[in-house]
Amino acid sequence: MNTTATKNPCKLCAPLGASLVFKGIRGAIPVLHGSQGCATYIRGYFISHFREPVDIASSNFVETTSIFGGEKNLCEALENINRQYNPEVIGVATTCLSETIGDNVPLFLNNFLKKKGSEPFPDIIFASTPSYSGSHIDGFHAAVKAVVEYYSHFRETADLLSARGREGNSVAVLPNFVSPEDIRHLKEIILDFGVNPVFVPDYSQTLDGVSWNKYEKIPEGGTSKEELLSLRKVSSVIELGNSLNEKDSAGKFLESEVGTKRHGLGLPIGIDLTDDFFNSLKIISGRKIPDKYIAQRGRLVDAYCDAHKYLFGKKAVVFGDEDMVVSIARFLCETGIIPVLCASGAQGSELKKALQQLSMEYKNKIVIRTKADFVDIEEEAVALKPDFLIGNSKGYTLSRKMGVPLIRVGFPVHDRFGASRISHLCYKGTQELFDRIVNTIIAKKQSESAAGYTYM
Repeated sequence: MNTTATKNPCKLCAPLGASLVFKGIRGAIPVLHGSQGCATYIRGYFISHFREPVDIASSNFVETTSIFGGEKNLCEALENINRQYNPEVIGVATTCLSETIGDNVPLFLNNFLKKKGSEPFPDIIFASTPSYSGSHIDGFHAAVKAVVEYYSHFRETADLLSARGREGNSVAVLPNFVSPEDIRHLKEIILDFGVNPVFVPDYSQTLDGVSWNKYEKIPEGGTSKEELLSLRKVSSVIELGNSLNEKDSAGKFLESEVGTKRHGLGLPIGIDLTDDFFNSLKIISGRKIPDKYIAQRGRLVDAYCDAHKYLFGKKAVVFGDEDMVVSIARFLCETGIIPVLCASGAQGSELKKALQQLSMEYKNKIVIRTKADFVDIEEEAVALKPDFLIGNSKGYTLSRKMGVPLIRVGFPVHDRFGASRISHLCYKGTQELFDRIVNTIIAKKQSESAAGYTYM
């Protein structure tokens, strides 16, 4: 639809995605080069979703900074962060304001480190993340690539590589914007193949940790510097998410610059995409799929058959992050559900390409919307009359207005507890998501029945 303004975009800001990546690096603190409000907004989103304390620093722009530039503010912020947190890494991400006025952040950081001379200082990683040219997913991928590039260029890494060669039993994993529970499950699977994974990022502990006896300024966990330095030595990289273009892909960087074999896969939701993931692990490890995962797949196939009578012909509206939308749409089609509307706030050329074949198979019954706004999604959803919505908490208003259930996946989930532990991926995560969908449909039918069935 042609509009002159976005009222309620189906996306979040790019620095949010970058901040999540930096929260998955051991000993790291994110700092946003811009106004205090940007950091406060992102902290609020993280805290309500993950239910964990989250510190995000800011260079604290004011009116004069917006006019004359923020170099002084950024340098002060770096000194303050180092003094107060004693971090191993500082991740710097730009905001719309600093990008709009044209601050040359790489130059600022170079000048800052020159002044420090031989004085020890944390590693500083920079990602350019203007929200007006992307979403939180773009910011996430920009930060992942910045981390990979930074540690791949270390002299000590090159020396280590030439001295010891590649490690055939290690794999780099670029997991995309998934839940901490998903990262833990991916780790479990890869270790069961006898392969050591290096996740970039790994916030499975830092944003879903244990109870503390005292406050920790920087939570335990995250990908260590030693693991990041080993990225040049791994023989393979698994990169989840097919919406990435080549210039934004950290996996493509490792493949072209280092010679690492890249396995670019969609998020493994549903049987087909999960099969692709396990087949890649078979190739990387040279091992057969462990029996427990064959059993998980078999139970999922059996569940598809058992629930077919509840699901066939049902209609869903899917919205959220581009890669999540593509994988969930493909999974729904496996089960007999038609994803009548697939919408994302992303630019979306890859979304259209990935879903076009599905739409043709369903005789163009699938509407694909990019750069989507929830106002537009609502207009289309009302006309399409779906049986349920599947996406993040931002769809609750539409769900309530239409009187259809919302199945919450992805980010953000503000209005339910346990968002960090939502499983989306592989046979196990698909099984949990599948059961939630079936039970939601049964519960709606049951609640609307005048007879009040106790047996469905």
